Amino acid sequence: MGVADTGDEATPPKPGWRYYLQQKVLVIFFLGFSAGLPFPLVYSTLSAWLSDAGLNKSTISTFAWLGFAYSFKFVWAPIVDSTRIPILTGILGRRRAWLITAQLGILLALFVMSNVDPANFLQLFTYIAIAVAFLSATQDIVLDAYRIEIGDDKMQGPLAASYQYGYRMAMFVGGAGALAIADLGSWSIAYKAMAIAMGVGLITTLLCKEPTVDRKLSARLSETGLTRAAAWFRDSVAGPFVDFFRRYGRYGLIVLLFVACFRLSDIVLGILANPFYLDIGFTKTEIAIVSKTYGIWVSFAGIAVAAWAIVKYGPTKCIVPAAILYATTNLAFLALAHAGPDVWVFAGVITADNFAQGFAGSVGIAYLSSLTSLAFTATQYALFSSLGSFFGKLTAGFSGNVQEAVGWAAFFLYVAALGIPAIILSVIISRHEDGPKRPT
Repeated sequence: MGVADTGDEATPPKPGWRYYLQQKVLVIFFLGFSAGLPFPLVYSTLSAWLSDAGLNKSTISTFAWLGFAYSFKFVWAPIVDSTRIPILTGILGRRRAWLITAQLGILLALFVMSNVDPANFLQLFTYIAIAVAFLSATQDIVLDAYRIEIGDDKMQGPLAASYQYGYRMAMFVGGAGALAIADLGSWSIAYKAMAIAMGVGLITTLLCKEPTVDRKLSARLSETGLTRAAAWFRDSVAGPFVDFFRRYGRYGLIVLLFVACFRLSDIVLGILANPFYLDIGFTKTEIAIVSKTYGIWVSFAGIAVAAWAIVKYGPTKCIVPAAILYATTNLAFLALAHAGPDVWVFAGVITADNFAQGFAGSVGIAYLSSLTSLAFTATQYALFSSLGSFFGKLTAGFSGNVQEAVGWAAFFLYVAALGIPAIILSVIISRHEDGPKRPT
């Protein structure tokens, strides 16, 4: 694995607070911000804009399918990994050229989107949103590779943590920030501001250093297209699955079924959360303060508890409480549906829901990591994470139809029920004596 010359001192500082202020760690924080910013702008924040524009909930929920760009990014990852961008690659290097291209594309697409009224030009608006999602997923592909290549194995933990904090800060800006700006001004101004915020990633990419390409990768880039395609199929498609079932056998089917169901209830509710808050009478500023600002600190608490639990009990034992939290905390929305625009009830619901997201989300990442083989770490994790979001995104696309047919109270019962299979499967997996262990 090549390590970039980031200008750090020859001997990295020992673990301590200075250890987390190394240049490469700070670079990943700001690039993580760039990666996290577009996601709410094509998901939860976008649904609030569409709700304000007067679109019905069945139409709004179909925008959850934009998430398929993230679910299938492994399909075009080999192209990103092996294709040079004319001129830019020679100036910036392979990774930074792709980062700049994706970031500029996102910035321009968000700016164009800010000038399109979804109520009158929904088809054009949809095409632009698809472009933002595709470019954002492409940025993720490059950034994942960049993060791995700039640090050795000991640095991957601090780099991953730095990425998560940057990503979540961007979710706050793209959620609470955009909602507050839209409430004070307009959605057009909000999305223009978010386009400007993408400048954080552009500046970081221009200032950071290109990772060193190792000899094995250089050899792959010189292969013919047919040879490279065959190698891609072997390494990225067949190899990871063959390796997984060789290690887990038929039990692997239960594991994969659990992975597919784990986040189902959370994803299905997420697309209609903001329309629900607006529907019962909350202002965008109230949503920004309670759900996005207060909520991010609650999620940090959930992450901290998850980190302690994973170390003490292991990720496999933690998936049972994680699955239970994902499903049962959705029932808290019943109280809010009954209470109406009560800020204190809202805060209570957000406390339960965001703690669950922080805890269960961290457990899910740790569990998926425990499933991967060291021989196929990147490709297997990409495939597992894609499976984990695919059925959620597919089902979320029909959330609006279900809500319009049964109302909010029954919808929340339906969402909670979607989590029952994950709970059952988590119990089976946690009791399996030969459960998944990260191969050595």
